[in-house]
Amino acid sequence: MKPREAPADEADDDWFEPPTTEQDDTIEHSLFGEILDWMLAPLLLLWPMSIAITYLVAKSIANQPFDHALEDSVTVLTQQVKQADGAVLRHVPEKNGKGRDFLRGDDVDTLYYLVVGARGEYLDGDRDLPPPQDPDKYRSGMVLFRNDTIHGTPVRVAFTYLDMPSSSDDEPRRALVQVAETLEKRAQLANEIIKGVILPQFIILPVILALVWFALARGLSPLAQLQERIRARPPDDLSPIESGQVPEEITPLVGSLNEMLARLSLSIDMQKRFIADAAHQMKTPLAGMRMQSELALRQTDHDEIHRSLLQLAKSSEAATRLVNQLLALARAENQPQAGTAFEPIELSELARGVVQDWVQASFAQHIDLGFEQPAYSIMISGNAMMLRELLSNLIDNALRYTPAGGSVTVRVRSTLELAILEVEDTGPGIPPAERAHVFERFYRILGSNVDGSGLGLAIVREIAQQHGAEVDIFNNPRAHSPKLPGTLLRLSIALLLPDAPEEDDITYG
Repeated sequence: MKPREAPADEADDDWFEPPTTEQDDTIEHSLFGEILDWMLAPLLLLWPMSIAITYLVAKSIANQPFDHALEDSVTVLTQQVKQADGAVLRHVPEKNGKGRDFLRGDDVDTLYYLVVGARGEYLDGDRDLPPPQDPDKYRSGMVLFRNDTIHGTPVRVAFTYLDMPSSSDDEPRRALVQVAETLEKRAQLANEIIKGVILPQFIILPVILALVWFALARGLSPLAQLQERIRARPPDDLSPIESGQVPEEITPLVGSLNEMLARLSLSIDMQKRFIADAAHQMKTPLAGMRMQSELALRQTDHDEIHRSLLQLAKSSEAATRLVNQLLALARAENQPQAGTAFEPIELSELARGVVQDWVQASFAQHIDLGFEQPAYSIMISGNAMMLRELLSNLIDNALRYTPAGGSVTVRVRSTLELAILEVEDTGPGIPPAERAHVFERFYRILGSNVDGSGLGLAIVREIAQQHGAEVDIFNNPRAHSPKLPGTLLRLSIALLLPDAPEEDDITYG
C-alpha cells in the first residue's frame, strides 16, 4: 500500500493552517486554531457570566449600607411612636414645626413611611404604601426587609411589628411601622462597583488574548522546527528522526513516523534487491539466446543449426516463463486485499479446472496427475484469477521436482471453519531447514538440478497473504520411498459458507 501523499508545502507563517483544495473534500483542521478555540471559547462564555455574577454581588453589596439606614429609620420611627402614648398610637409628633421632615431629608431617593394601629387603623404616613403579605408569619420586634412598588416605582421596604398592651379579655394586637425608599442610590452604587470591576477587564482581556496567542505560538514552535528538519532532508534520506529534540507529547507521533520510514526503507530495499535479482536472472536466458543465435548464424551444417535453434527455443521459453512469473508476482503484490476484487468461489470447481490445464504437461513428463474432491460444495471468498495462478505454480513446482513415473495429487477438503487445498508429490521433498527460505524470491535449493526461476513459491506466498490464507509445507505422508519423501503443500483459507461436516485434521511430519 502506498503512503498517502502529504499536502503541498506552505509558507512558514501559515504552517499551522494548511489550505484546502477544490479537489479535496476533506476539511483541514488547524491544531493552533483548535487549541485557541478551546481556550478562548470558555473564556468568552465565562466573561458574560462573570459580569452577571458581578452585578448580583454589586447589588447585594449596595443594599447592605442602605438597608442599615432604613433599619435605623424604622427604629427611630418606632421610638417616636411609642413615646406618643403607651397604649394608643398616634401620629409622629411635630418638633420645631417640622414634624416628619427627618424622614424626607434625602435629595436623591424618595422615602415613604406608614404607621398602622393595632386594630389596622391608619395613624400616620403614606396611605399608598402597601402592607406586607401574610403578616402572621413575621415575629414582632424584628426589623424585616422586602421589595415592593409604590405608584409603579420599585422601592425597598423596612418594616416591623409592635406588640401592644391589651386587657385580659382581648387578644394581643400588633401595630405596623414601615419605611420605604426608592432605589436610585443603590443603583448608582451598584453601577460604580460594576464599572470598577468590568472596565479593567476590557483592558486585561486583549492582553490575555495576546499572551495566549504568544504562548501557543511558542508552545507549537517545536512542530515547526520538526517540519523544517523534515523538509531539509534529502529525498533518499529514510533514517529515523531524532526523538530527543521533540516534545514528549509528539514523541509517539515521531516514533510512528520512524516505524513507517523503517518499513518504507525495507520495502525500497526489497524492490531494489528484486530488480537486481530479476536483472541478474534475465541475463542468463538472454545471453544464451544471443549466443545460440550467433552460433546458428555461423553454422553451415543443418544439424548444428537445428541444435542451436533448439537451444534458442529453450532459452526463449525460460525467459518467457521468468517474465511471466515476474509479472504475476507484481500483479499479486498490487492486488486489492478486499472489496470488489473478491467474489464467492467454489474451490473444487476452480481446482478441477486448473488441474485439467496441466494434464497434457503431466503426460509429457510421464507423471500421474490426480485430483480428489469431496461430495459437498466448498465456498470461499477470493480472486479467481489469482487463486488459479497460485495453484498453477504449486502444480508446476510439483511436476518439475517429481521424477518420471511419480505422482502428483491435488486435493480439496475442508474442516469446520477452513477450506483446505493440498498439492502433494513423490519428489525429493524439501528439507525442514529449507522450508522457511523456499518462499523467498529467486531462492533455489542447492543440488536440485531443476530448471526454474525461484519465483513460484514467492508468488504463492504473496497471493495467500492477499487472501488471509496460510501455506504450510510437510513431507508427503503417502510417499513410500525413503529417498523420495515427497512434499505436501497445504493452503488453509477461511470458508465463506461452512456447510461441510467437520473432519479430523491429519498430522503431517
